[in-house]
Amino acid sequence: MRFSNSMIVRKKFRLRVGARTIELGERTLVMGVLNVTPDSFSDGGNFFRTADAVKAALAMQRAGADFLDIGAESTRPGSTGISGEEELERLLPVLQGLRGRLRIPVSIDTQKARVAELAIGAGAEMLNDISGLKSDPQIAEVAARSGVPLILMHMRGTPRTMQKGPWAKDVMKDVSRGLRESVDIARRAGVRKSQIILDPGIGFGKSFAQNYELLAKLPALARLGYPLMVGSSRKGYLGATLARDGKPLPAEERIWGTAATVTASILQGAHIVRVHDVEEMVQVARATDCLLHPKLRPRNAAG
Repeated sequence: MRFSNSMIVRKKFRLRVGARTIELGERTLVMGVLNVTPDSFSDGGNFFRTADAVKAALAMQRAGADFLDIGAESTRPGSTGISGEEELERLLPVLQGLRGRLRIPVSIDTQKARVAELAIGAGAEMLNDISGLKSDPQIAEVAARSGVPLILMHMRGTPRTMQKGPWAKDVMKDVSRGLRESVDIARRAGVRKSQIILDPGIGFGKSFAQNYELLAKLPALARLGYPLMVGSSRKGYLGATLARDGKPLPAEERIWGTAATVTASILQGAHIVRVHDVEEMVQVARATDCLLHPKLRPRNAAG
């Protein structure tokens, strides 16, 4: 990759989150992942207890996260999902425990409109739908009524089937078409264009090679006209890339591979990176941003 005259220039956007206006594009924003589940692929069970989840959320804030994304239903490959009632039983105590203690916006990773609505009532300020409104289109109506930002991700298939193929013949066309369809659903429901963020869905129904292709061709997705979020953290394609003795590298050991893909995402135009290792990836983002924006580069001390 060449960095001189071919440097990617991120388009700037303004996102309304509660009473705040957040600038997207001047620097990379970091979204910390908090899974309050017993079975997520990367950290299942670590934060299942409410006290542990609250502690982890506050630690991510201290580490420099700009957003917190809480998921109470595992979407790992092969997962079958849970009821809305169970999802709320996991989620609402965490939101209650964070109320008044967290200064950064909370996003809710859910595919259910009822969960989304009750989570917003409990203090959440963003919605993140990995199905891109395919599972429950009424999430768009919830987002429109409340005015919260809506992240629309591309997923081919469902979590239960997505890594069994068949893969798209042209992953860029498949992702672009799917995201356009999701945007159309959101816009018809009344979601403002300025409140929509797109996510190509790294690891969700793509082959290992296609994940790298998406990262390399992010500027093509930027032409859809929306800010981009990329979640490449700890995914299975990194485990395969970094395999030892024919065995995928465990999720918790994929931090350096994640750092490489976070760097690539930023250089290719991502506005937000969604990560598990917040402290480390905040450093990666700050250093990478200095390649894109000269005014962010540090100056030598006088004398």
